[in-house]
Amino acid sequence: MPEIKHIAEDDDGIRLDRWFKRHYPALTHARLEKLLRKGEVRLDGKRVKSNDRVIKGQALRLPPQVIHDKSEPRIKQVQEVKTSRKLEDHVLYMDKHLFVLNKPPGLATQGGSGLKEHVDGMLDQLTYEKTTRPKLVHRLDKDTSGVLLIARTAQAASGLSVELARRETSKIYWALVKGVPKEKRGLIKGALAKEGVRGKDERMAISDDEDAKSALTEYAVMGQAGNEYSWVAAKPVTGRTHQIRVHLASIGTPIMGDFKYGGTEVRGRGAIPDKLHLHARSIDLARPDGGRLQVTAPLPAHMLKSWSLLGFDPDDKRDPFPPLKKKPRKS
Repeated sequence: MPEIKHIAEDDDGIRLDRWFKRHYPALTHARLEKLLRKGEVRLDGKRVKSNDRVIKGQALRLPPQVIHDKSEPRIKQVQEVKTSRKLEDHVLYMDKHLFVLNKPPGLATQGGSGLKEHVDGMLDQLTYEKTTRPKLVHRLDKDTSGVLLIARTAQAASGLSVELARRETSKIYWALVKGVPKEKRGLIKGALAKEGVRGKDERMAISDDEDAKSALTEYAVMGQAGNEYSWVAAKPVTGRTHQIRVHLASIGTPIMGDFKYGGTEVRGRGAIPDKLHLHARSIDLARPDGGRLQVTAPLPAHMLKSWSLLGFDPDDKRDPFPPLKKKPRKS
């Protein structure tokens, strides 16, 4: 006999094929399409397509061959990381839709060759009362610290991903760089392409190749220590791998501790630590349930030390990118 399943709140808004992949992973897409064509799977009594979205409370009719399918699912599971580190210690903000973490430097966002710890493998720690596992929405480089978005539901993950893709989210990074940019505020344009092998040795480079992806970064100088160092705020308009690191190096001001793009020139002098000085300082985004959310992440210990040594204010609340004043027209 067929069974009726009602769409739960955590599944609200996802595609029908995603619902089946989540709850009946053994059912292949081809078999699902066949059942849909024959009308054996129905939503609120009506025929439905695999890319239709389901709504909380809707009744989904499941035929016996789905309910009693005993075949083994062929899905890739995220391996849970065994660690004493607690993600909840780094939560800056939490609601029913999302978390905002202050990712510490040195912790990778996703797994890879030789990585024993990563945020993705630790997300089971943040399930709490939800029935679904939290999901990464974007990523930060391993040695970059700061604001990291984690969706608590599939619907929130979908909405946040769309917003990021549409560039409706404002992210501001703080960096300590070697030298001082010639212009105190500017826009760096430089298409990026992969250079070299993947993994730890992967590099990006500004390129004119057809495969290069356009990349734009706004920047503003927030302070400087003579002509040796400057504190730069960076606002990526696009979201390419290593974008801020490559762009700042391209104008002659590589980030301190970024040996991949700055070489030995960015080695710390005196008491300045030999660690990457790049921090995702703040994010401003549309909330899934309306309004906007603004979250700021405090600096990690090694950057706090450098800010103190150079006389910079780690609690500075200035807007690095106020609207530019329009020049008066000549009469």
